[in-house]
Amino acid sequence: MRKGTWARHSRLLLALHLALALVQPYGTALAASPDLITRGQAQFEDQDYDASIQTLSAALLRPSNTKAQKIEIYRLLALNYITLNRKDESESAVRGLLAIDPTYTLPQTESPRFRDFFTIAKTKWEGEGRPGYVKEVVSEKPVSLKHSSPSQTDAKKQLDLVVRLDDPDKRVKSVRAYMRNGSKEDFSPVEAQMDAWSVTVHVSAARVLPPLVEYYFEAVDGSNRVIATGGDASYPYRVAVGSSSKGWVLPVAIGGGVLGAAAIVGGLALAGVFKSSSPAPTAQPATVRISVTE
Repeated sequence: MRKGTWARHSRLLLALHLALALVQPYGTALAASPDLITRGQAQFEDQDYDASIQTLSAALLRPSNTKAQKIEIYRLLALNYITLNRKDESESAVRGLLAIDPTYTLPQTESPRFRDFFTIAKTKWEGEGRPGYVKEVVSEKPVSLKHSSPSQTDAKKQLDLVVRLDDPDKRVKSVRAYMRNGSKEDFSPVEAQMDAWSVTVHVSAARVLPPLVEYYFEAVDGSNRVIATGGDASYPYRVAVGSSSKGWVLPVAIGGGVLGAAAIVGGLALAGVFKSSSPAPTAQPATVRISVTE
């Protein structure tokens, strides 16, 4: 069916509803029996088809109708129109039903006359690309990975990382973890163990080396789609790694490298001048040793 034909069917239904609303007094329509669908069905079974169409059309105007009620109204309208051999109205009613539930089929208990017409109308509607059908968008609750990164750790000591998984709809199927030493190497995967509420990552002692460890997490769904992250390759979590032989290494980014300031034992005055009872012939500069590592 061309767009013009579909528009004609839509206008036909709208005109029918408006006409009925004008013919029937406003107060009567609102004060009618709350179960107009049951009345319309009874009128159809009593072969009072015109009255059934009028009652069902009034019921269709109610804004409080549920999805199931709308489907039943369109079904009964289609049966009335098919019985009266009003093809255009019959097809419009079938299309109105399918626009709500495109998987609907008439039960086997219905007359073959009704089922055959419905099947033909449905096939035609699907062949035209299901005009009028608007797929419901299911809102998905967000997923988050909550993690507190430790500020420092010892070298050659296993690093245990725990991530809290906030996944109300249970969409996450697995969590991936990636890490590297320093800030220049490529990230490589680390095994992550996931349960219903958290994710645990055990970084082996051999991979925990000065001056720092960087890492991040990715949560993926059943389609292998990343739906949440904790850090990323550009802004990863960082943990300073201390060296047992040289003390703590405090990582500071300078010119793209990492500058490690070794722990200095003893007091050192970086500013000012030591006073002494014996004057020194010349002032000696203080010396600070800096170790630079990657």
